[in-house]
Amino acid sequence: MRTGSEPTTARSALRLRFWLSVWGLIWAIAGTAAFALAGRPGWAAACGVLWLIVTVDMTMIVRHIRQGPHYQPGPDIPPYRPPEDPPPYRPENRRPYRPRQHRHP
Repeated sequence: MRTGSEPTTARSALRLRFWLSVWGLIWAIAGTAAFALAGRPGWAAACGVLWLIVTVDMTMIVRHIRQGPHYQPGPDIPPYRPPEDPPPYRPENRRPYRPRQHRHP
């Protein structure tokens, strides 16, 4: 059932993301080494940058896993409840539409 609050209450499969990051890290390291040995410094640098990105992502994933059930809920933790009352629609916060005045010299 969709409630409309999915972007704010979504959960991430952190263990799956961790193992996919491990897989990506292995390939990035292998690619960096292979391209460096093959004499392709541009591709080696690209794989090195990917290696750095994967390492930072893996660090954040491990941090969220260690923070407990808020970030890595188990099967015994129910889904987050959507907000009971959505924020009120306030049309006064919107600027009224005014057509642009064209100035002719």
